[in-house]
Amino acid sequence: MSECRSSRRRRRRAGMSGRQLLLLQAALAGGVITALVIKELPGIMRELRIFRMTGGPGANRRYP
Repeated sequence: MSECRSSRRRRRRAGMSGRQLLLLQAALAGGVITALVIKELPGIMRELRIFRMTGGPGANRRYP
């Protein structure tokens, strides 16, 4: 009887759980996005400076 009961026990898998995999993917995606933003930051700052020099969104009457 005890042999039958012990054979029914669930075996634990050696790999990752689904939650761990999702956390790993989220961390990886966050790292990639952060790296892209840091790499593109000088260009974004330059574009913002040009946008401010041209008058921003209210410059319609100056630049038709």
